[in-house]
Amino acid sequence: MVYITRRATFSASHRLHNPLLSDADNERIYDKCNNPRGHGHNYVLEVTVRGVPDPTTGYVLDLKLLRDIIEEHIIAKVDHRHLNEDVDFLRGIIPTAENLAWAFWRILEPHIPAGTLHSIKVYESENNFVEYRGEPMEVPRYCVEHIEHVQ
Repeated sequence: MVYITRRATFSASHRLHNPLLSDADNERIYDKCNNPRGHGHNYVLEVTVRGVPDPTTGYVLDLKLLRDIIEEHIIAKVDHRHLNEDVDFLRGIIPTAENLAWAFWRILEPHIPAGTLHSIKVYESENNFVEYRGEPMEVPRYCVEHIEHVQ
């Protein structure tokens, strides 16, 4: 089994705020990330696929194809956007790095050959990142009504 990773970057702003909590609880939990005007990050997205290299091409998956899939379905929709307000597939979802990784998996999986998507990593900073590998995840109550957007 061989693992290959494509990295992409995007800049975006967001606000961490759970509408089911009081303003005081949101401020306590999310601190400066709860700023009503939002705040921004220069994100790094890493998409890893796995498989056996094709005997003809030597590729698990052509990295140009993976680049194009990531660009079309994720980067073009999130780069220089406010994640809470401007991105349809994130509407109603608190845009934590954890939830971004989950949502990006849901968006990318149908466009990548079956069984090859291995992991999604979302870096909010040089020191902080999240990795999601497609495991079942309970959808938080605040986004249940919006789940159809993340397909």
